[in-house]
Amino acid sequence: TGPMSSECLGNILRITLSAEYFEDKYLSFSVVDQSGIAWELHEAMASQCGYTVTYSNWSTIEVRASALSCHSRLEKDVFTVTIQIKASHAPDMKNATTHLKSASCYYGPWSPRELVCESNYMEVSVRREVPQMVKDFIQDEPEDWTLAFPEIKLQVFFLVKAREASIWQIVFHQPEEKKALLVSDAWSAGYGLNITDTRVLLRIPYAAAQIQLVEDQGITFSAVRSSTFYKQRWMILMVDTAVACPVDGVDYTNKTIIWTVPKYIQMLSAGATSFNDVLLEAGVDLHKLSAKEMASRKYVLLNDLNAITMKIPIGAKGGYYKTSVSSGQHGAKYTINPFLEHQWEDNKWGLTKHTIIKEIETPFEQVELVITNNLNLSARLMNVTVGTFLPDVELVNLTIEGTTVAVAEAVQRGCLIYEIRYVNGSKAYVIQVPLDAPSIKKEYTRADTRAYTLNVTLAFVTHPTSETFTVPVVTVSAVKDAVLPSARGFCDGKNLHLIIAHGNVDQNWLPFISDWHLTPEVAEKYSYNLRDNGTHLAISVPLFSSHVNYEDFNTSGIKASLHLTLKDGITLANRRDFSVSCIFSPSELIQCLPNGTVVITAVKLVGVADLDTSLFVLRDRRCKPSLVTEKTATFKFSVNTCGTSRKFNSTTMTYQNEVLYFRPGSGTPVYQLKFVCWYAIKQTVDVQYESKKNPPPSIKPGFGSLALSLKLFKEKSYSEAYQEFEHPVVTYLREALYFEVELLQPKDARLELNLDDCWATKSQSQDSLPQWPVLINGCENSKDSHRTVFHEVNHSLRVKFPQHLKRFEVKMFAFVQGTTLLQE
Repeated sequence: TGPMSSECLGNILRITLSAEYFEDKYLSFSVVDQSGIAWELHEAMASQCGYTVTYSNWSTIEVRASALSCHSRLEKDVFTVTIQIKASHAPDMKNATTHLKSASCYYGPWSPRELVCESNYMEVSVRREVPQMVKDFIQDEPEDWTLAFPEIKLQVFFLVKAREASIWQIVFHQPEEKKALLVSDAWSAGYGLNITDTRVLLRIPYAAAQIQLVEDQGITFSAVRSSTFYKQRWMILMVDTAVACPVDGVDYTNKTIIWTVPKYIQMLSAGATSFNDVLLEAGVDLHKLSAKEMASRKYVLLNDLNAITMKIPIGAKGGYYKTSVSSGQHGAKYTINPFLEHQWEDNKWGLTKHTIIKEIETPFEQVELVITNNLNLSARLMNVTVGTFLPDVELVNLTIEGTTVAVAEAVQRGCLIYEIRYVNGSKAYVIQVPLDAPSIKKEYTRADTRAYTLNVTLAFVTHPTSETFTVPVVTVSAVKDAVLPSARGFCDGKNLHLIIAHGNVDQNWLPFISDWHLTPEVAEKYSYNLRDNGTHLAISVPLFSSHVNYEDFNTSGIKASLHLTLKDGITLANRRDFSVSCIFSPSELIQCLPNGTVVITAVKLVGVADLDTSLFVLRDRRCKPSLVTEKTATFKFSVNTCGTSRKFNSTTMTYQNEVLYFRPGSGTPVYQLKFVCWYAIKQTVDVQYESKKNPPPSIKPGFGSLALSLKLFKEKSYSEAYQEFEHPVVTYLREALYFEVELLQPKDARLELNLDDCWATKSQSQDSLPQWPVLINGCENSKDSHRTVFHEVNHSLRVKFPQHLKRFEVKMFAFVQGTTLLQE
């Protein structure tokens, strides 16, 4: 049948357009007359000329034409209609394709009076051999003629020039007045008029000015009382063209549609005194149904004395559901188009056929949508199905992370969307998003589990009504794939170190020490070393720092600990705690300087909350600390002051004092730290001082305590050293190793570091054998086939005293014995 098909349904021709062919196209409709002229079927013209265009049954498009429609051709009870349809993908109908559909239908025999109630117009046609007007129907019948011809009082007029029959004038009867319209005026007012060889036609749009709303048996009718005058040879004749169509009469009870239509409507039966039912038929979509077919669909048709009632279960065959939107909520309405064809005889008109086409739409009923999350763990894919929808719904866009994108563009955000259709015509939409997509929110919940959340809003439109609604989709999947951060800690002589290996849940966790968020700025303020290379977070804290806890101390050592907490970046809830504890030498608390100065640091132990370190004193309570923190107090004094006691023997001098803390009003200390300094006694000499001119500076060998560091760097720029956790370093033979030796203490610009001997061993012990020298007396080993190369050290942000550093390059080698590789 191609893109269009036709069907003859009594006095109605129906042309149906293929939904698949015309889908997603803009359409315009025209009717083509016998001269080939196309008349556009806009809404007003359609209701005036007997055409109805409907969009129904999930975008199915129908054009219905009356047998007496404008621009159709009626010959010997066969009427022919030609419809032109233009289709284009653009709203301005550019590059439109044109389709013509011509169809002919036989209709007969005609009843003396036929009434049609279409969805957009009312139509009445009567034979021209009409019975005489009844006085009771229009009591002032003579006035109708007088209104048409005020100067002549005769009932029949002979016209000299008129040879053919044509409608001349219409008189509308209204409660307050009568109004006469010439054909041209009636046509301009939207009324449709026509006369054939045998019939007079009046067509009235429901929006016409002369329509009255009347009630019959509690049912409201749209009605028009009118008399139509037409010329018949030498006469002017008048015919009753009253018409009435029900506008309500539909109720909904117990999931059933109840449609009631009164019989023998008074406006249509005026002047008649006897009635006789001839035929009552009913159906759906202008298809008549037999009693058996109605029973199979559970329809009920009742023909009572005064009314006809049709009962249809909501959802029954013959109707369909369509999507509806109310206050932004998704729902549905059941739609069905039943019709009644009632024929009766009376003693005025003879046979009357009344065809009523009714479009029934049930009230809005909300429909809950089901959102199903079918997680595909093996593919790490969130697979969400949203439905079920009727075919008249289309997904147009979605909003992800506050950004609205079209369906086709969603794939660029890692979101694949496709449609699945079911055998009953309904459909659902599937959304697939990888778990690792940026649009998926990941949240650590417990133990080894992470919650993956998809939050997307889908926007839909209905066709052809263009109603819109949205569906928020929020699905959460729990996946046991959490890798928590882990840590290892260690200490050197003066620092505590924590190295935390990142997991996959702590990207937004924040490091805290005590209640301080450990930012680079905080680390710099407290002279902490904080580094994060993306896989590891490393922090080094000096022993005597504000955030170090001192748990115990005795003659064997000081137990100190560093606690670090990872907190949620949003809620600041504790997520993970790490700590490192070490025992440091007691000598870290005290310095006995050669000049007789003592520097002693007292620490406050964990659990002694009310101890104020600023109130620490020495034996001589006038000696106060020179440096105070929340947990430490440092004293610097001479051994000959502050109540220091001393003892002598043949080899040493011993100085002793103690740090004390007294509560107010108490003479007994609650804190007591005793400390001792020993000085070796070598000899006593008399020194005579004489002022002389200072000699020029000279370098002399001597001995002292130096703090040195040896580091291995990754490249010649000496910008990044290997960290503790990266050892042992694995490299290839003859690959360059970049070493740096730095003088850490003392920081004296007058000092210069010179290297004497440097050698390599195959184990961590510096005295183990075999050994291979890489520097001899500060120079490269002349016996080495790959000589050590020295690199210049320049001043930089990291290097304040270039003379305190030496840098050299050694080629990677291995120890062998004969042809055997020696390994540790």
